[in-house]
Amino acid sequence: MDAQKSRITTDIQFDQDGFQTGTLRVPHSVDRSAYGHIPIPIAVVKNGDGPTLLLTGGNHGDEYEGPVALMKLLQHLPQTTINGRIIVVPGLNFPAFLAGKRTSPIDHANMNRVFPGKRDGTITELIAHYVDTELFPRADIIFDIHSGGQSFNHIPTLLIYPPRDVVKRADYLRLVRSFAAPHAMVMDLLGEDRTYGAAVERRGKLFLCGEFGGYGTCNPDGLAIVEEGLARLLRTLRIVPDEAAPDPRFDTRYLQVEGQKHYVFSPVTGVFEPTIKLGDRVTKGQLAGRVFNPHTPWAAPLELNFTGDGIAVCIRSFAGVEPGDCVVLLASDTALD
Repeated sequence: MDAQKSRITTDIQFDQDGFQTGTLRVPHSVDRSAYGHIPIPIAVVKNGDGPTLLLTGGNHGDEYEGPVALMKLLQHLPQTTINGRIIVVPGLNFPAFLAGKRTSPIDHANMNRVFPGKRDGTITELIAHYVDTELFPRADIIFDIHSGGQSFNHIPTLLIYPPRDVVKRADYLRLVRSFAAPHAMVMDLLGEDRTYGAAVERRGKLFLCGEFGGYGTCNPDGLAIVEEGLARLLRTLRIVPDEAAPDPRFDTRYLQVEGQKHYVFSPVTGVFEPTIKLGDRVTKGQLAGRVFNPHTPWAAPLELNFTGDGIAVCIRSFAGVEPGDCVVLLASDTALD
């Protein structure tokens, strides 16, 4: 056996025409099931010679707009005439998705911080390794759909990673414009390179991501943005060239996170009171919020101030904070064309 070949198996035949459903079988030998596995649902539809689009949701298990949009898409794919291939995994970190948690209840790992994964690693690392070695190489375009989860609320934003190559960049921005989200943002994770997106970039594939809600709910407005954007994306890629797609409802605003100055972290434990709202424009030095100490409620709260100008794109939803918790994320207007 190839030393790098994933231990995850599937009956899906990725090169076979037609609509297939099945599971990715993740080996999981435990007390209650010696020869068991975790089945992760996957669907593939293929016809013609068009591009391959990989669609995933549930990278974090408490983010629902992506999984719901993809499950709804799967209701229509069997009747859809396509030119190309669509691979759909609505709940990528399936144990976390079933538990409604950001991280896996089995190994407590955050899937978006374990790429490229490990062939002989934990459950989450096994899944990441399969995605990196089996799914990414098959895809031309990859879209991983997120939201803020339980701990954040996020303005509806397509996260974008424009290629440096001039030709690829033009093709990529055409896809961004076709999705037509209210915002499109270049993210800065302060050097973090263990993400799904970083792994896609290492593979040299076109990558879209997105944040479309928060609070651990399925936001109907965010869901509509995902569904409409997906329909336009599939048409622009000519994977479903003959189906009508809804007209764009937004003029996309382009944003960019510019390093540490756009993050606000709590340095203490306490109860966080935000003093700004999602989408507000703020300035350097402005009050971002206060952290109260519940053990000394008579003491003045710690005031947190912004260290840069920008738009509040993400605000913590949990009031309780500990040292190192991000409470607000900003972004600045930018031009990408």
